[in-house]
Amino acid sequence: MRSPSGTHATKTIPASRFKATCLELMDRVQRERVTVTITKRGKPVARLVPPDDELAPLFGSGPVTILGDIIEPIDEQWESQR
Repeated sequence: MRSPSGTHATKTIPASRFKATCLELMDRVQRERVTVTITKRGKPVARLVPPDDELAPLFGSGPVTILGDIIEPIDEQWESQR
């Protein structure tokens, strides 16, 4: 369920109610794609959100092409060696 702005709908519950209905709430978040904000004494302390449908690709996880010899030392002297 998405709100008109395109974000997940949000529900707020106190920690005591979350503790009593945790598994049920987890199922609802997954099924209805809602976000649950958990409060203690009226202040938000945690948020239960549905996982992203697609995971973002990991940076650098694609194919790599090696050019030249990466094992042998180069002939140039590094500035720190001078």
